[in-house]
Amino acid sequence: MFGIPGNPPVSLTPAAAGQISKLMEKDNSMGLRIGIKKGGCAGMEYTMEYVSEIDKNDEIVEVEGARVMIAPMAQMFLFGTEIDYEVGLLEAGFKFRNPNVVDACGCGESIKFDDALAVDKP
Repeated sequence: MFGIPGNPPVSLTPAAAGQISKLMEKDNSMGLRIGIKKGGCAGMEYTMEYVSEIDKNDEIVEVEGARVMIAPMAQMFLFGTEIDYEVGLLEAGFKFRNPNVVDACGCGESIKFDDALAVDKP
């Protein structure tokens, strides 16, 4: 993983850790795997999925019983990201505060990274 020794590659707020722990119990999973994929207005989207097995190449972050696995292809894009869980009047969901994002679409569902991080550069 790209990181600073002794510091986790991503951080979880207490709200995110609590929600992830609840989801792990409800689904009886090992945690949530976070990744990225091509898509959306800005070019990339975050992905989250329940995990029944931990991949040997995943980076693992554990906070207060919550476990997040970072997919190998997403590791350099997620370094320094804070993951939060927010509940509003009309919606609730995970929010990613990612210092590597250079642009996002208006709805906030897709993101763009600096071209220096591009996965498929020629």
